[in-house]
Amino acid sequence: MLETIIDARRHDLGDGFEVGRALPNRVRRMVGPFVFLDHMGPLEMAAPIPKNRDVRPHPHIGLSTVTYLFEGQMTHRDSLGCEQVITPGALNWMTSGRGITHSERFDGMREKGGLIEGVQAWVAMPAENETDAPSFDHHDAAVLPAFTDAGISGRVIAGSAYGLTSPARTFSPLFYVHADMPAQSRLALPTDYPERAVFVAAGEIEVAGQRCHADQLLVFSKGAASTLLATQPSRVMLLGGESVGPRYIWWNFVASRRDLIEAAAADWKTGRMPLPPLDHDEFIPLPDMPRLAERQ
Repeated sequence: MLETIIDARRHDLGDGFEVGRALPNRVRRMVGPFVFLDHMGPLEMAAPIPKNRDVRPHPHIGLSTVTYLFEGQMTHRDSLGCEQVITPGALNWMTSGRGITHSERFDGMREKGGLIEGVQAWVAMPAENETDAPSFDHHDAAVLPAFTDAGISGRVIAGSAYGLTSPARTFSPLFYVHADMPAQSRLALPTDYPERAVFVAAGEIEVAGQRCHADQLLVFSKGAASTLLATQPSRVMLLGGESVGPRYIWWNFVASRRDLIEAAAADWKTGRMPLPPLDHDEFIPLPDMPRLAERQ
């Protein structure tokens, strides 16, 4: 059963590069371990792409960033020394653990411009893992398990769904799936996870007679069998899993304990978190830090 519908809020990352932010939201902070969901673009970027549209080096703790593109190209650099070009259908899974810094740049598109579109999610780590050493993993599109059914083409990005399991290393039970649905096709939502949602990236889908459009996140009640009907060609992201418990969320930090966020903020402000060795000439400064709200 459809429990709630969240309209993504437009958020400008700089120089007119807007994203639709579906999580966190005042009516629903998390879905399973997913604590953040941004729809990047679609945006046609004219050449040359200005550098102030890049995401400069910044820190994370307590989460994994999950970057997945439909169109375009980005370059990831992090404080472990990793540099990786992200292309459509590939998965970038960066685990921050106790602390990592990274940047996201449009180097490969800068001179020619072009269309950029994708989704970035944050997955909160279980409390027993949130202070683990950071790590970085990249999986090309060809190694992510794909499925087809009645014209639908899909890919299991992370976790397990539809009898398939992604090679991505996760820390708690979850599923994250990309599916392209032709008009009038139907797709059943996995039922073996307690928290589930669907993000409509493009097109329009119908659930139990209710039509839902692009940039909406549909949250479903526990255990209920639900089927998506594409009323027009549509692109959807299916996500969810088991809860890891409430989290403090502030700026780029996610943690089960307030003191972990306060310590990370102090480390970033005083320069104790190293910058990416391949991208260390600038960074995003720490914003003013208000009193942290209770965990949600």
